[in-house]
Amino acid sequence: MSLDVPRLRVGPTEIIALADAEGPFFSPRADAFPGATAAQWAEADRFDPGAVDAEGRWRLQFRAYAIRGDKGLTVVDAGIGPADSPACSWAPVPGVLPASLAAAGIDPAEVDTVVLTHLHTDHVGWAVVSEAAVPSTGGPAEGDASAGGRRPYFPNAEYLLQRAEFDALDTLNPQLRETLTDPLAAAGRLRLLDGDTPLRAGRAVATPGHTPGHQSVLVTDGRESALVTGDLLVHALQLLHPGLAYAHEADPEAARHSRERMLGRGTAGALHLATPHLTEPFLSA
Repeated sequence: MSLDVPRLRVGPTEIIALADAEGPFFSPRADAFPGATAAQWAEADRFDPGAVDAEGRWRLQFRAYAIRGDKGLTVVDAGIGPADSPACSWAPVPGVLPASLAAAGIDPAEVDTVVLTHLHTDHVGWAVVSEAAVPSTGGPAEGDASAGGRRPYFPNAEYLLQRAEFDALDTLNPQLRETLTDPLAAAGRLRLLDGDTPLRAGRAVATPGHTPGHQSVLVTDGRESALVTGDLLVHALQLLHPGLAYAHEADPEAARHSRERMLGRGTAGALHLATPHLTEPFLSA
């Protein structure tokens, strides 16, 4: 896959798209959006033709984002991960996020903040890795602990997760306690947020619905904004028809409200969208 490094600038802040993988969804796309009409599918396919393959399957991108501002470097989400990651049962592992970081000139050790939008396995894969997967250029900071032979891939970063998401861990995926949250806690790297929270660049915004504690990241400069959406948007259907329910949302009504609220910011100025799964890494709302 291409390791081009698309970038978007909002005022003094740079947002960098980091490819990790691409591949088909694990079930027919009509099952994912059972309420979508033929006309809506046709509209979405015109808008994002790269999201459907020759066999009519939904084809996804899997990407993370970096946000570089004058106060530090934040990474939003952590892709599908290496070959032994929690996403290996369904996603096209191993991902290439380490190579994308290198192509962007980013050493994992210089990242000071990692925002996990939610706890689905295709968004946390490189967050914590086995000892063998830690690159020599991004080894753990002195004094960091490891748990069960696993340690944070970004050794000097604070990992931010909404408390509501952490509290729902056993419902979402109890395996992640051992492979993700316990190692982060053991390393002293896990911080739980309660709603909207300022970051070094932009702010975390609670956007629940896809999961109980889903969050996005908003960067604003004057009348221009960029929203790193996480799975607030997984397909062009939801951008064109924000009220359309996605079968894998924990609370479709809350997800609809979050989408409509955040997309409505586009009426007050320029709103750019940085989406992990649509074909283009940056779109205008």
